[in-house]
Amino acid sequence: MTWFSTILLAALVLINAYAVVQAVMRGHSVESTLAWVFAILLLPWVGAVAYLLLANPSIRRTARRKRRTRHRVRETLPADDPSTAPAPEALPEQVDSLLQLAARLTEMSPSCGNSVELLSHDARAFQKLERALRDAKQSIWAEYYLIRNDETGHRFLDLLATKAAEGLEVRLLYDAVGSLGLDKQRLAAIRAHGGLTEEFLPLNPLRRRWAVHLRNHRKIVLVDGQCAFVGGMNVGDEYSGRARRRGAAHFRDSHLAICGPAVDDLAQTFVEDWSFATEQTLRPPTPNSPVDCASNAQGATVAVIPSGPDQLVNASNMVYFSGITSARRELYLASPYFVPNPPTLAALEAAALRGVDVRILVPSVSDVSLVNYAARTYFAPLLQSGVRIYEYQPSMLHAKTMVVDGEWGIVGSANVDFRSFRLNFELSALVVEPTFAEAMRQQFKHDLGHSSEVTQAMLSTESRLRRFRNQVARLLSPLL
Repeated sequence: MTWFSTILLAALVLINAYAVVQAVMRGHSVESTLAWVFAILLLPWVGAVAYLLLANPSIRRTARRKRRTRHRVRETLPADDPSTAPAPEALPEQVDSLLQLAARLTEMSPSCGNSVELLSHDARAFQKLERALRDAKQSIWAEYYLIRNDETGHRFLDLLATKAAEGLEVRLLYDAVGSLGLDKQRLAAIRAHGGLTEEFLPLNPLRRRWAVHLRNHRKIVLVDGQCAFVGGMNVGDEYSGRARRRGAAHFRDSHLAICGPAVDDLAQTFVEDWSFATEQTLRPPTPNSPVDCASNAQGATVAVIPSGPDQLVNASNMVYFSGITSARRELYLASPYFVPNPPTLAALEAAALRGVDVRILVPSVSDVSLVNYAARTYFAPLLQSGVRIYEYQPSMLHAKTMVVDGEWGIVGSANVDFRSFRLNFELSALVVEPTFAEAMRQQFKHDLGHSSEVTQAMLSTESRLRRFRNQVARLLSPLL
């Protein structure tokens, strides 16, 4: 063995040992830790480098910086007014308990008196969004994971540039990975007209905030601080209906249009994200007028649920878990990337065994095949517990929704998977209002009419090769 080979082998042993020690010491789940350890040991160089890039200690440092930014921003805000919180006696006990949990995890009190519209038709959703942008008078704050370099993306960015030229305060925050192909010339046009744009966690190892594995998966648009759009839709032809009209791959998604006091919490989330990305504290807009919940029963109660690795307890994970365990009659859940952690899986099984009508909707064909393969490994135990599973056929299902007992529903960016419950910065809205919940139920049932039900017989006919492929994908799921 030459001296060069000896040095190379020693370097390999050292980097593998360092990566294994870091993987063990970071204190994540047993499944995730073992997956990384096996990847490091079985894939010389590649496994260790992948770990150091995707899951290294910079994640904790970045999460701590994000947490400090959140605390710094919230120190500038007035204390919550108790009169804006929903009256406990006005809501079912299970729902009130869930709202209290959300408030404690997010440090944001739920608000009542909101107007909330479910947007489940792609073209109408973007027509409403574009109309709101054109009608804006003072400010537009937008935050997205993905903005495509296509017709829909161009229209969106051009609208922002136009409004900036009219003198409005325009701010755009986009994820550096999700929006990697963003039209840079149109970004420059926004800035040239006085607007501001910023990347979230740029892919530059020389930057202090660099962390490849932590992504901002949130979707928010705030118009004049008075109305907001939030949910699962990014900006692209597959979301707006343009891809569907020309026969290309498209998504079935859900989004929300919200007006009312809940917009303040969405604005606060944007302020925290913008302040973190720019390292300059942004002041929230003037709050909406509070609603006296005790005397006004009109409108929806909304709990805004931001979540991410900066939280000691992930709010999306815990709210989904508690929402599932609170179900008494029915639970309809849709998730495009369904890789549940053990507590969520057990909660779904227990709900079905308690007699709850649990139905799960996933895509038949996913844009991320590996996740689709992993999802199928969870079907058998769920079916055995009485859960009914459906695969949406017409297109890629991208909606992330859950509606429980016809009383409340949640729409947002968080999937039921490891990444959303641990690594991504996500944002959802929990809405309590019977008419809204019924709209969610009807949309879910409409989607079931375009889906195929998965049965034990279907799973038993899968070849051993496919089952092996699915199990391998499941082993990799903690790394996804």
